[in-house]
Amino acid sequence: MAALGVLLAAILAIANRRLYVYEDPRIDELEDMLPRANCGACGVAGCRPFAEALVEGRLDPSRCTANSEEMNQAIASFLGVDMGNRERIVARLACAGGTHVAAMRARYQGLKSCRAAALVAGGGKGCSWGCLGLGDCEVSCKFDAIRLNRYGLPVIDPSRCTACGDCVDVCPKDLLSLQPESHRLWVNCRNQDPQDEAMAQCEVVCTGCGRCAADAPEGLIRIERNLAVIDYEKNALASPVAIERCPTGAIVWLEGDKPRKGAGARKIIRKESLPRMEPLPRV
Repeated sequence: MAALGVLLAAILAIANRRLYVYEDPRIDELEDMLPRANCGACGVAGCRPFAEALVEGRLDPSRCTANSEEMNQAIASFLGVDMGNRERIVARLACAGGTHVAAMRARYQGLKSCRAAALVAGGGKGCSWGCLGLGDCEVSCKFDAIRLNRYGLPVIDPSRCTACGDCVDVCPKDLLSLQPESHRLWVNCRNQDPQDEAMAQCEVVCTGCGRCAADAPEGLIRIERNLAVIDYEKNALASPVAIERCPTGAIVWLEGDKPRKGAGARKIIRKESLPRMEPLPRV
C-alpha cells in the first residue's frame, strides 16, 4: 500500500508539472479593480475575461463603461499602457408617445410586463409601434439608469448608462438601441403607419412629411415607410437645422439628456394623461 501511495503521488506530481497552465497574477489584481458587473458592455462575457484581455493587450481599459474614468486610468497606469479613447455609448429610446399624447385603444390587465402585454393584442396602445410603459427596461437595468416618468415613458440617465444592452434585449417593440453620444440628431419615433392613421393615435408621431430630409444636408435623412431615417455614416453633416420645421417634434436635437424640438413643432401643454375611451374592451 505504501508503494502504491508513492507511485500515485509521483504520477500526480508529474501530471501537475506537465499540465500546469500559467496564469498571470495581474489578472486577479485587475479583476479587483473592475466593477464585477459582468454586464458584457466591453464586448466580452464578464469582468475576469476582460481582465485577461487587458493583460494580453487585446483590449484597452476604456472599453469598460461600467467603471469610472479614474479607475480605468488606474488600470492603465498599473499595466503601463494608454487608457484608450472610446466614444461613450448610451441607450436611447425611439418613442415620445407618453400617456399625455398617445391614445389607448384597450385596457390591458395582467402581469405588469411589456412582453406579457405585447402578447395580448399588442398591449392596448393605439400606436402599435409605441412604448407600452410597463417598465421591463427599468427592471432589467442593473445600474439604475432608467426610470419611468409620469407619462409611462422610460427616461435614461446617460451618466449611469453603461451600454450593457439589457434594456435593448428586453424591449418587445425594439424601441431601444445603443448609440454613440455624438449621434445628436435623433428620430423619437418608430411608427411606419400612413400619416392620417398615425396622427389619430399619437400627437408626436413622425408623419414622414419629408421636411427634415429637405432641410438637412443631402443624403443625411431619407424617408422610408413613412418614417425619417438618419444615415449616421454622414453624422458629421448633422445639425439642428433638420429639426426646425418638423410639425410634430418627432425629430429632435439632443443636448445632454434633454431633447430639443424645432421652432415649428406643435407645443404640447397638456400635463395630464389623455382620457381613456369608454367603453374599452379588455385584453
